[in-house]
Amino acid sequence: MARVEVVDTGHETPCHIWTGPTSGDGRGGQYARMSLDGQTVAVHKVSWTNENGFIPGKKQLDHKCRQRLCVRESHLELVTHRQNQKRRAAAAVAAALEAAE
Repeated sequence: MARVEVVDTGHETPCHIWTGPTSGDGRGGQYARMSLDGQTVAVHKVSWTNENGFIPGKKQLDHKCRQRLCVRESHLELVTHRQNQKRRAAAAVAAALEAAE
């Protein structure tokens, strides 16, 4: 895949960090974006779909590595919105505790 840099971010395997366009810095920002058939799409969703098929309507992709620009399919997991929110909150608490040390 073009525009990807393999980076060790501390996850069990290296992340594939997207170096191309992103969704910007606003709410929901910093996700990898690309143009596909004239539409702007999230690259992590394309990566998942290429390997696993369509994402069911009530599911989201969670970046297990906590890196929004990571497009490595094995770092993505189908979860519910509630699961995704809980994981995000737990990661924020863990990051705050680590920063306080």
